[in-house]
Amino acid sequence: MTDTETETFETVRYTADVVILTPGGDALLIERDWPPFEGHWACAGGHVDPGETSREAAARELAEETGVHVAAGDLRQIGVWDQPGRDPRGRYVTVAYLAVVPADTPIIAGDDARTARWWPLDNLPERLAFDHAQILSAAAREAAKDAHDQSVNTTAHYLSPTLSAGQAHLTPEQESTR
Repeated sequence: MTDTETETFETVRYTADVVILTPGGDALLIERDWPPFEGHWACAGGHVDPGETSREAAARELAEETGVHVAAGDLRQIGVWDQPGRDPRGRYVTVAYLAVVPADTPIIAGDDARTARWWPLDNLPERLAFDHAQILSAAAREAAKDAHDQSVNTTAHYLSPTLSAGQAHLTPEQESTR
């Protein structure tokens, strides 16, 4: 850089969001109580405090905004959203997490949430804040992948006592020649 050039820095704010799903496919959302996106629905989340990891912030924000307590270690990272313009207040980068809780988990709105409620993933509200539709979509894909993997593992578990490793890979044609 020469003496005549100026370097421009952008302030970046660090946040965490958390998608909470039930095994039946409902997502926990909060209705925002202040701008931006006042009255819109959003995932629980907020700023990462000094000395805190994004995972710890996600667990804290979830408890503050919904009354749902999930240990930080039980949250699984699903992605980072850093698109410029994703927040009208400036440059925000969020790390999003996912957890699945029982369907009867009680919720209570708190902190900056006007209300909190369960929404079916296939019938989310039209007024979602920020880029939370993308975050919810990514969480739904992860949950579906987990359900598929769990189904495969469960099937393998039940088949393992009856099939040897070699038998599990034989085609019907190969099996008939044994």
